[in-house]
Amino acid sequence: MAILVFGGAGYIGSHAARALRRSGYEVVLYDNLSTGFRRLAQGFELVEGDIADEARLRPALARVDAVMHFAAYAYVGESVENPRKYFRNNVLGALSLLNSTLDAGVRRIIFSSSCAVYGIPERIPIAEQAPREPVNPYGASKLFFENALDAYSRAYGLRSVRLRYFNAAGADESGEIGELHDPETHLIPLALAASTANRAELQIHGSDYPTPDGTCVRDYIHVSDLADAHVRALQYLERDGDEHGGDALAINLGTGRGHSVLEVLQAAESATGRPVRRTIGPRRPGDPPVLVADPAMAQRVLGWTAQRDLTDIVASAWAWMQKDSFGSRTQSVRSFPYSRGSVFVAGSLLGQDQLDFDPANGGECDSRKERMSGPDSVGQTKIPEHDARNGRNQEGD
Repeated sequence: MAILVFGGAGYIGSHAARALRRSGYEVVLYDNLSTGFRRLAQGFELVEGDIADEARLRPALARVDAVMHFAAYAYVGESVENPRKYFRNNVLGALSLLNSTLDAGVRRIIFSSSCAVYGIPERIPIAEQAPREPVNPYGASKLFFENALDAYSRAYGLRSVRLRYFNAAGADESGEIGELHDPETHLIPLALAASTANRAELQIHGSDYPTPDGTCVRDYIHVSDLADAHVRALQYLERDGDEHGGDALAINLGTGRGHSVLEVLQAAESATGRPVRRTIGPRRPGDPPVLVADPAMAQRVLGWTAQRDLTDIVASAWAWMQKDSFGSRTQSVRSFPYSRGSVFVAGSLLGQDQLDFDPANGGECDSRKERMSGPDSVGQTKIPEHDARNGRNQEGD
């Protein structure tokens, strides 16, 4: 069975590609390399192209039986400041991909969604039935594509699984691939960087939250566990005709256990043997104290549970940074925007282990703006204000 992985030269996409190959699938990567890295695609066939290029998509899709879609821009702050870019790629480009997939006769798709679709949840842990009320254009773009998958399932028989990530982190245990972002906004690599002599210190936003140590709590999941979940989701869709083979399904991917910012820093210090240099500042408006997934559906439907804990996550991230050499790694990320003496901003993340967060990539919320919601949403809340630098990364990066 052949799988086309959109965004396969990015962070999560490259890990999923390796998990697919280990499970016996033929894998073809599709990436425009605007934010992906050729080095993460080594050892795979790579088709260079944009997801909106239907002529380029057509021959690639003709060769495969299913697709995985990771190719989305994923900086929350940037989405607030430049929503046009996000809706053009994450909505219009994704619809082009979806229509081309349908026209090619491919009826299975795994979508890299995000807990950003939930916005600010009312209950913890967050279950799949929670209201989907995104608070930024990034989350709204993910919700739009989820709704499109639902509609295409009913109208055309397209079968899909939408995987809503929480805080993706870590690196492949081989040390061959790991996180490469420009700019880097994820808490764990920033904490590891702040433990080295020549990198910037980490700034923590808020130490007075109603949590055990006063810092925000998030659900961190190893990227290799995420990759395994994608394989299991594909196998779920392969079960045509039986009572377990679904048409359109949404599943949270998290561990069900939260860790505070200070716990992450302690894990980083244990891995490196060095202190993480940090400063503590005031809260950012709207940051929820706790965001944790309810992973029960993933276990029940996919037979999946996370196998790695925070110690494993941080150790693998540190091994990747050491093997790749942090200096050469940042140089390879085109233009790492931080200089010595600058401050990395870490705080309460709404999601996937990023500071520029969606709930999968984190985002702050501000009470002065309205909630962006899908057709099944009710109520109002706010679009976040962002003080982080804009970047150019994709969900799979």
